[in-house]
Amino acid sequence: MGDPTGVGPEIIVKALREGELDGLSHPLLVAGDAKILLRAAHLFDPTATIQTQQSGRSLLRSEQKELAIAPLSELDPATFSYGNPDPACGKAMADYVNWATDQCIGKKAAAIVTCPINKAALNAAGICFPGHTELLAERCGVDKVVMMLAGERLRVCMVTTHLALRRVPEVLTSAAILSTIQIVNRSLQQQFQLKQPRLAVLALNPHAGEAGLFGDEEERLIVPAIKAACEADIHASGPHSADTLFHFATQGQYDAVICMYHDQGLIPLKLLHFEDAVNVTLGLPIVRTSVDHGTAYNLAGTGQASAKSLVAAIKMAEKMI
Repeated sequence: MGDPTGVGPEIIVKALREGELDGLSHPLLVAGDAKILLRAAHLFDPTATIQTQQSGRSLLRSEQKELAIAPLSELDPATFSYGNPDPACGKAMADYVNWATDQCIGKKAAAIVTCPINKAALNAAGICFPGHTELLAERCGVDKVVMMLAGERLRVCMVTTHLALRRVPEVLTSAAILSTIQIVNRSLQQQFQLKQPRLAVLALNPHAGEAGLFGDEEERLIVPAIKAACEADIHASGPHSADTLFHFATQGQYDAVICMYHDQGLIPLKLLHFEDAVNVTLGLPIVRTSVDHGTAYNLAGTGQASAKSLVAAIKMAEKMI
């Protein structure tokens, strides 16, 4: 469900009411808070109700629609205004993710789809992770995962994610670039049915360093990683200059773009797929997708937030399954 004070609860209800969850090949269960979801439902339908079942689960009813809930917290909506999470909300967010992840690890669920969380609230609750991805990696016992943002026209994968831009050249290594290429290649083969993924590896510097004039990271770090990948029969090319490569990627010439840092990939991705992009964690032993947006506190409680990214994330999870 994500942050109880963000848009997560209401986009779940919105997707339900708009019929976007009808006809799914796998049943949907929301790991969250029944009262918070009911508050979200009341934004659209004042007559919506919650029924507690003998199994201990809850059932949200809104007009002709029903939504199954695993009630993992009992927050009082009266004490939590939209956009103002506290440590109790942070703990609840982590509980939802951990429980759902354990269901997947234990083969009781086929995939986890996450709504946005508040990283500050998460840390205030003593759960010290930069975000979902790192929390999931530790829960699954995985050292290295890759963040991929995907839409119909473009897939971008990051070597580094949430860190200051000035630290990117310090953190980049040939080993990190190579392992990112390997994880992306394997994941696209196993979860997206691509026999020989075509991977474009970006340069770090403008004009791919211009023969060392603008930096030497290309020759020193990126080229060796690409060579090692190619020797392992991975279809990787580059380093490509980021200012031109995305044009060709969106024309279908590549299956994914390997980016050196967060904004290098996410700016073009969100330009094309602001509402319907999906965040996918590659390298986990489970299927995990997510919305590609944040808690959107400016929209929380208004019922105006779009559910398109959530719907896309659910449908992509089903394809990956």
